[in-house]
Amino acid sequence: MSTTKIIKSALISVFSKEGLEPIVRKLHEQNVILYSTGGTESYIKSLGIPVVPVEDITSFPEILGGRVKTLHPKIFGGILNRQDNENDVQQMVEFDIPQIDVVLVDLYPFEKTVATSTIESDIIEKIDIGGISLIRAAAKNFNDTVIVASVNEYPLFFDIISADNATTLDQRRVFATKAFHVSSHYDTAIFNYFSILNSDVSIFKASNASGQELRYGENPHQRGFFFGDFDAMFTKLHGKELSYNNLLDVDAAVNLINEFKNENPTFAILKHNNACGLATRNTMVEAYKTALACDPTSAFGGVLIANGAIDNATAFEINSLFCEVVIAPEFDNEAIQILSEKKNRIILLLKDVELPQKQIRTCLNGLLIQDRNSSTDSKQMLKNVTMTSPTSEELDDLIFASKICKNTKSNTIVFAKNNTLISSGTGQTSRVDALKQAIEKATNFGFDLKGAVMASDAFFPFPDCVEIAHQAGISAVIQPGGSIKDELSINYCDENKVAMVFTGTRHFKH
Repeated sequence: MSTTKIIKSALISVFSKEGLEPIVRKLHEQNVILYSTGGTESYIKSLGIPVVPVEDITSFPEILGGRVKTLHPKIFGGILNRQDNENDVQQMVEFDIPQIDVVLVDLYPFEKTVATSTIESDIIEKIDIGGISLIRAAAKNFNDTVIVASVNEYPLFFDIISADNATTLDQRRVFATKAFHVSSHYDTAIFNYFSILNSDVSIFKASNASGQELRYGENPHQRGFFFGDFDAMFTKLHGKELSYNNLLDVDAAVNLINEFKNENPTFAILKHNNACGLATRNTMVEAYKTALACDPTSAFGGVLIANGAIDNATAFEINSLFCEVVIAPEFDNEAIQILSEKKNRIILLLKDVELPQKQIRTCLNGLLIQDRNSSTDSKQMLKNVTMTSPTSEELDDLIFASKICKNTKSNTIVFAKNNTLISSGTGQTSRVDALKQAIEKATNFGFDLKGAVMASDAFFPFPDCVEIAHQAGISAVIQPGGSIKDELSINYCDENKVAMVFTGTRHFKH
């Protein structure tokens, strides 16, 4: 039997009628028998094209407010019969079942309804039953049946039927593959809606239909893809396509700047996911210039982000620096023109979007999933554990430093002074090494650590870190506490009049 199938009949049942008319007209031109239901049937009739109501096949009307339309043996028999199976052929004749060569479906918009409504009854009614069943049945029987399961596939299907009104086995297999993607994505969305309502469900399902192939992955010999709705978070105003590494840095930048949301003008410069400069000032241009002074060497080729508008003066200063990406929630018009002078510089307008509350990464032959670290240290949660209390200015700097520390690779130590990042030790195998790296970096850039504060992402098991920091000029320390040897660090601070506060919250970042 030939694997090329002539289309003689089609069942059409869609929610959205967009893009349907050319297909219906083309099928009609080719004398294809059209079957349909409800609103789709009425739409086809409005085009002046004959259509057979499904009720004429089933001898049964739509019932339960339209919940049951196509769920009938004569419909599914017409889709699922195997044309090379003698028993199937005989039963088709015996039960007067019409052959259905094409199934064209557009499902109820469940995800769109969830995004726009909080009324549970409305959401439940947008769980498609008949449509999803038609898709699975036709996709299963791709040897004989064509399944067009999404408006996205209309152009391809139209091109095929315009050529010779026949489909090959390979074409039907492609449509089936895409159809199973539609059905699995749809069911995943429904599951995730219910799992949010039932927080005890410890099952992970994900499906993303908006994959974008990147130029390459972390290195040129690796393939890279991004699955997500980038346009929901940013409006890209200028520049080249973002790379895999760009996206990782942008993610780190957004997470960091969110710690300073709705605060005074704050500017951050990041390199390899870590802040190399960050400052809060009265104006954005001063915040930028101060952040750049933290480490102008690392800033080269970095990602820049602001918590407020980038004005013309700030853009003028930025323009003399080679940087990959500039991000802000607002830009002055002239600022965009200035920054666009560099052809490849990426300019992103950051939208106010809530980030996912789950973080996912591959691990071994599976996945690790955790809640987002949504805890930000505040003055209210601090516990003063030393006889010397931090001054008001030191308290501000301690919170400032802790926010940076939380968003820096562990092990990490952060030095800050006057709402400015002085230096940091990042990603070290020991906390002492991180501390020494931070001191060396501060010294290399000529910063005086006298009166600066220190933040640590985890507790000190020994007093060596506070001792080294104190000798370098540090006057106040913020750390989570919790070591069985906390007293050793506390005693050293008391003996040397160093203030230390505990947060009770560890901020490891691996």
